[in-house]
Amino acid sequence: MARVLIASDHAGVDTKADVAALLRSLGHEVVDLGPASRDAVDYPQFAHLLGHAVVDGQGDWGVLVCGSGVGMSIAANKVAGVRAALANDPYSARMAREHNDANVLVFGARVIGPEMIKEVVRSFAAGAFTPGDDGRHRRRVDAIEPRP
Repeated sequence: MARVLIASDHAGVDTKADVAALLRSLGHEVVDLGPASRDAVDYPQFAHLLGHAVVDGQGDWGVLVCGSGVGMSIAANKVAGVRAALANDPYSARMAREHNDANVLVFGARVIGPEMIKEVVRSFAAGAFTPGDDGRHRRRVDAIEPRP
């Protein structure tokens, strides 16, 4: 199974714990990068921490949780090599993995409920990149990376 890194801001701390438990029940190793309390924190700090850790190979992929998911996804995508996907439904989560080779799942704890969160995480975890018979998905993912 995968080594999954997980982080949140203060709005996602409780949901992060639930997601970590779900991932462990699915057989994944989970590394919690924080925070440990509901005290206010700045989400970019945790998005960058997780993004760099994923790119550096400390985990196979990551999960970020904040209130809406928007801030975390913007911040994480500033890290070169991160393809963070904001997915608040199972279809988007799976397509992010299969077609976009997403390596970070982001969702909003205040946007979707606990049961939908479980489905989103399961879909992302079950997905795998498929380059396409003609390589079209690989070509498109390669085009995402910034060029000097």
